[in-house]
Amino acid sequence: MPKKAQNHKNRKKKISVDQAWPLINPNAAGVDLGSREHWVAVPEDRDKQNVRCFGTFTSDLEALADWLKECRVTSVAMEATGVYWIPLFQLLERRGFEVLLVNARQIKNVSGRKSDVLDCQWIQRLHTYGLLGASFRPADPYCVVRSYLRYRDELVAGRSTQTQHMQKALQQMNVQLTQVLSDINGLSGLTLIEAILKGERHPLKLAGMVDRRVKCSQSQIAKALIGDYRAEHLFELKTAFELYHTYEAKISACDEELARELEKLPDRVDVKVKPLPAKTSNKAIDENLRLGLYLKLGVDLTAIEGIGALVALTTLTEVGPDLSRFKTEKHFTSWLGLCPDNRISGGKVLSCRTRRVINRLSDALRLAATTLERSQTALGAYYRRMRAKLGAAEGITATAHKLARILYRLLKHGEAYVREGMAEYEKKHQERKLKSLQMAAKSMGLELVQKESVAAGVS
Repeated sequence: MPKKAQNHKNRKKKISVDQAWPLINPNAAGVDLGSREHWVAVPEDRDKQNVRCFGTFTSDLEALADWLKECRVTSVAMEATGVYWIPLFQLLERRGFEVLLVNARQIKNVSGRKSDVLDCQWIQRLHTYGLLGASFRPADPYCVVRSYLRYRDELVAGRSTQTQHMQKALQQMNVQLTQVLSDINGLSGLTLIEAILKGERHPLKLAGMVDRRVKCSQSQIAKALIGDYRAEHLFELKTAFELYHTYEAKISACDEELARELEKLPDRVDVKVKPLPAKTSNKAIDENLRLGLYLKLGVDLTAIEGIGALVALTTLTEVGPDLSRFKTEKHFTSWLGLCPDNRISGGKVLSCRTRRVINRLSDALRLAATTLERSQTALGAYYRRMRAKLGAAEGITATAHKLARILYRLLKHGEAYVREGMAEYEKKHQERKLKSLQMAAKSMGLELVQKESVAAGVS
């Protein structure tokens, strides 16, 4: 029989499937979350009414947990729906349940479920057979710090919005402050805006308030401060100016709370036994902050080129120092959305683009990759080579992927980072290219001969 016909016959051959699936989680429950009510399903043999509806008040959540205890449930699966899952997740975790937060993509495309009751039953059934994977969530102390840092980012975004409102109001009054100052949020910019709001209109007096380090002359600044000070635009400027300082105060308060919670995190290393490595770069980073990150992470991430205090702090709050939930660095980079998402059908690769994920750490690593453009190190040479080969966006993602792998190795194994120079990297790259050419030549029955050897033979 021809080989092609034999393969076709093998594909058509029926395969028997064992219908008796093992119960991986026999004491499992499924929860379908909502803003006003939660539907919960437990195994049918645990209660006559194995599907119940509970409200979302705290007393209702306590009653839900009590009912699960009565039904001898030990593991609960719920779908990640907005922020509705957070109160119930935290309460069940405190009550000793194993809680799985499931990505909606795993269960959203299943047909035949037309009501909330069937939704929770389906989640319970999938979890019973072990077909649901839990989304990654760091330990609770790191979640606390993560909440503060994420809210700080929102405060910074709000402050930036007020800066834009101030710029718009100044532009409408034709006060060209942005042409003579690089930043209106600086000392000189805020001093001028405050003086304008207090009623000062004389351009020369206003120009005299500018810091002497400003490059533009006072005559240029005075010319830029002549404008049409209309009442409605002054009101907009005043409101934005006050809100800007309100956000500044709230950011400072958030920083204090963040520092207080960071102190509560357990130390991963004893500096007396394993002191902080010496600084190997010219990064502008506070030594106290560097030491604090080293104590909480167990390794000095700021030794990596491109990784500063912000990326190290984001790593601490988003994933924590324990990466045991990720089996390999490939699983870690896949969770970050920094590796190719190969879509294959019929042996043909349809797409290899990265998945679209919302992950603050991957965003921070992409930003860190862009700082390596002029770095005279191995990572800098890698970034430039990937950017020339793949393009700007793909090169940044490839470099962020490499940074993520380095982070995983340092945190997983507690190793110290060893910096590699650009010359050593280029030498290894040339060796890899030569080895590839030798293998290609060998596959065609050829042999590569070095130019020096040929010249020596001729002489």
